[in-house]
Amino acid sequence: MKNHVIACIMVLLSTGSLVSDAQEVINLYPGAIPDAKSIPVDYVENVATGADGISRVSKVSQPTLSVFLPAREKANGAAVIICPGGGYSILAITHEGYDVAKRFNEIGVTAFVLKYRLPSDQIMTDPAFGPLQDAEQAIYMVRSNAGKWKIDPARIGIMGFSAGGHLASSLTVHYNDVKIANEKQISLRPDFSILIYPVITFGSATHGGSKKNLIGTAPSEEKVKYFSNELGINAQTPPTFLVHANDDKAVPVENSILFNQALVKAGVKAELHIYQGGGHGFGLKNKTTTEDWFKALGAWMKANKFL
Repeated sequence: MKNHVIACIMVLLSTGSLVSDAQEVINLYPGAIPDAKSIPVDYVENVATGADGISRVSKVSQPTLSVFLPAREKANGAAVIICPGGGYSILAITHEGYDVAKRFNEIGVTAFVLKYRLPSDQIMTDPAFGPLQDAEQAIYMVRSNAGKWKIDPARIGIMGFSAGGHLASSLTVHYNDVKIANEKQISLRPDFSILIYPVITFGSATHGGSKKNLIGTAPSEEKVKYFSNELGINAQTPPTFLVHANDDKAVPVENSILFNQALVKAGVKAELHIYQGGGHGFGLKNKTTTEDWFKALGAWMKANKFL
């Protein structure tokens, strides 16, 4: 217990300054974290800021939600849960998290940045499902507290970048595979999904690092199929907005194409933006174009009555 308290204090000291614009940071689970092991004393969350100005978090064992509320006069009742990327080894928490939440606030959307557990057999009994549990718990918490944050429980979306896009797409297709204590029997289905240069498949077009970090070097065929999210789409899959670049060398554009094709086949509303350049990890700003994909996203949300 003493070691756990020390670890929590170090986490707060290392991350507190990063979330100064969040109105609230809450532990994702009010009680015990599901399938968690005792945290080793040397397993301490770490934040490192690179020369690019991006802060990256590693060794996450205590998942949290950072709450970003829009100005009262702008708030429109929509909400989105944001999953930063990082290959399931780190979280690009500012670049693909807090910065994006602030942009959503500008258009009246309440945003929640999910600091999810990163797969590790040091802290989880089954590392492959820890992040998905956290995504399910996030939407459970947001939807069950919709009144507190003055949001519409029927307009709550999930968003993810890169490996965070894989997590978001996993919830998008596996929301009925409940892996948390859903005491209130609340729907875990996102009302819409936003996937930015996402890892989708664990097939031939996958991002090797994300696949290895989530399901290991010798995964079962069952897990490969389960986490190839293009295979889980059906007519009830939430409407989805996707962004990718043709020259993405880390996560091939085929990932978004596969997901979009499956959505179209299932009759699900979808919009896919593919840029000729931009590479991987451009966040809010693709420097190869004057087009602002976030504005296109806002237009899509309005067209589908999420705003």
